[in-house]
Amino acid sequence: MTSRRSFLCTSAAAALGAAHPLLWAQNREPIRIGILIPLTGATSQFGATMSRAAQIAAEEINAAGGVNGRRVEVVIEDDQSNPEAAVRAARKLIDVDRVVAIGGSYASSVTSAIAPLCWESKTVLATSSGADSITKLPHQGYIFRTSPTVTLQGTRVGDLGVELGCKKMFFMGPQTPFAQAYIDIISGIFTRAGGAGAGLIYEDKKASYRSEVDQALRAKPDVIVLGGYVPDTSVVLKDLYRAGFDGKRIGFSFGINQKLVEAVPAEVGEGAYSLVPSASVNAGAYKRLVAKMKIDALDSYSCQVYDHVNLVALALASAPTAEANGTTVRDNVRGISQVAQGKVVDSATDGLKMLKDGSRINFDGASGPLEFAENGDVKGVFFRYEQIQKGKLAVTKVA
Repeated sequence: MTSRRSFLCTSAAAALGAAHPLLWAQNREPIRIGILIPLTGATSQFGATMSRAAQIAAEEINAAGGVNGRRVEVVIEDDQSNPEAAVRAARKLIDVDRVVAIGGSYASSVTSAIAPLCWESKTVLATSSGADSITKLPHQGYIFRTSPTVTLQGTRVGDLGVELGCKKMFFMGPQTPFAQAYIDIISGIFTRAGGAGAGLIYEDKKASYRSEVDQALRAKPDVIVLGGYVPDTSVVLKDLYRAGFDGKRIGFSFGINQKLVEAVPAEVGEGAYSLVPSASVNAGAYKRLVAKMKIDALDSYSCQVYDHVNLVALALASAPTAEANGTTVRDNVRGISQVAQGKVVDSATDGLKMLKDGSRINFDGASGPLEFAENGDVKGVFFRYEQIQKGKLAVTKVA
């Protein structure tokens, strides 16, 4: 893994090589954007691609001349999938690196922990977390969420269960800011459809969940919704298999994904469904990002981090006479991403040029349209449904 110091040196060198040194000499202090992501720990499955996506965004911005004559540096910190570690890292980004914004912020527990630090310091927080509670905090407009909410994800999972013909749902997941909300939302969908729903919240990081599985099976469910991350979901699936459960299993992309497929025997995961927030796979921004990363496809969360960097840069570029700080970002994000009269662009390079020429833009990113509600939640999202079939994830539906 690239160290922070070596990354900053590489980033600076790339930026200087992309534009004439005299341009940077106008203001030698770079604009720093913090990227707080899980490079290690239970939620680390997307950390590496999130990091690379952020770097690519900065490289593209700097190749286009930077923001108002200043290069952009992304300062990447590992939250270790742990709220306490995340708070330490966020404090460093804010107090030492003096970032104008923090992007990434994947796990809802991490985002909930660092959010007060951000709005108290007037630092924008662009997050890919889903817990509804996050944008209900008194964040004074400093939080922008690019990921679908728990309410929306829970509704889609509940609807899928009903579509599959299931009548009795049981939710199993660890203590998170969204666990009880999932139980309430999905149970409500089943109840309204003439069925029933229940659930339990278990202790994380256990070697076995057999007692919890036995408790769930006493309710005689025909579908179990798995609300954990990869490590605990792997254990629960194994215990369900050993217990002989033959009903449907539905999870979320943070728990049932390629990393899980590789972690459990084929027969254990076979047939399990996953709800996956999808990137805007037909967008030019997505296609260019995937090509630069030299991969066939990319998860929505990494695309969101790419968009976080671009949103911050374009917001600052749209206000060249204002101070480059979090308040300027907050006040101008909507002015470059959801202006009906603006020209739709999917490239920061094009957007920066148009802003410099005095034109208005409407930026759509690799993750999708970036129009935000008053509370900071993104309005437009995409989903796909996947199922583990013969040891591989197969797309069954896109909506």
